[in-house]
Amino acid sequence: MTRNLLVIGATGKTGRYTTELLLQRGHRVRALVRRVDERSEGLAERGAEVVVGDVHDLDSLAQAAEGIDAAYFTYPIAPGLMDATANLAQAAEENGVRAIVNMSQISARREAASNAARQHWVAERLLDRSPVAVTHLRPTFFAEWLTTMWNGTGELRFPFADGRHAPIAARDQAKVIASILEDPAPHAGKIYPLYGAVELDHYGIAEAMTRALGRKVTYVPIELDEFTAILEKRGASQHLIQHLRAVAIDYRNGVFAGMNDVVKRIGGDDPLDVETFVAQNRALYDDHSA
Repeated sequence: MTRNLLVIGATGKTGRYTTELLLQRGHRVRALVRRVDERSEGLAERGAEVVVGDVHDLDSLAQAAEGIDAAYFTYPIAPGLMDATANLAQAAEENGVRAIVNMSQISARREAASNAARQHWVAERLLDRSPVAVTHLRPTFFAEWLTTMWNGTGELRFPFADGRHAPIAARDQAKVIASILEDPAPHAGKIYPLYGAVELDHYGIAEAMTRALGRKVTYVPIELDEFTAILEKRGASQHLIQHLRAVAIDYRNGVFAGMNDVVKRIGGDDPLDVETFVAQNRALYDDHSA
C-alpha cells in the first residue's frame, strides 16, 4: 500500500537513505529540509516532495505534516531538541499523523551525564505521552564515525580504552526506519537498540580497516583532554564536546556494547561489517590521506 510519509532531516545521514529507499518502494515522500542545496535537489530529482521548513517553527512543521500517515524524526547533537520534539508532537496530533519513528541514541538515560543523551531520554518520554504511536531507535556509534573522524594519518585517536561496540551504517538503519514507516503498528511503543554486524574494540576496528584499505591503521587510546583538544581543533560546539566526553566514559563502561538481530529481522538484510563499510567508502579515505 502506498503511504504518505514525512522524513524530517531528509538530507542527513539516515534521512537521505530513508527517503531514497521509500521512494524506491513506491511511497510518496515529503522531505523536510532546512535549505535547498545539492542534496535536497538530488532528492527532488528522485521524486521526493522537498519542502523547506524548521522544526523550531511550529507553523512550517505543521504544514509539512498535512496529509502525512507516518513521520521519521532525527535531530543533530545540538541545542534545541526539546523544543523541536514538542513542536513535532503538536504538529503530528493536529494533522492526524498516526506514527512517528524517533531517532534517539543508545546512551539515552535519565541519569546520563551527557546533556544531549539525557535530553533524548526526556524527548522519548514526551513523545510517549502523545496520542501518536511512537517507535524509538537507539543506535550505537554509527560506522560513519570512522569516516567523519578520519584524519588521514592512519591513527584512530579515541578515549575509548578497550570498550566495544558494533558500528552500524546509516544505510542499515534506514532499512529499519523504512520498514517501520511502512507498517508501524507492530512496532508501536517499542524501543529498539540498533547494532551493526560484529562487536569489536577499536583494536579490532583498526585491524578491519587495515584489511579494507590495504595500509596500516592503528588504534591509539588517548585521554579525554587530548580528545577535547582534537574536537576543538575540528570546530566542534561545546554542546557536542560535552556529549562526546560523557559518552566516551559510557563507552568505557559498556553502554555502547551489545548485539541483536533488529536490522535483519525488521530491516530485512544483514548489517554491514566494518571491513565492508570501509571498502565501500574507500574513496573517502583515499581523499583524506596524509
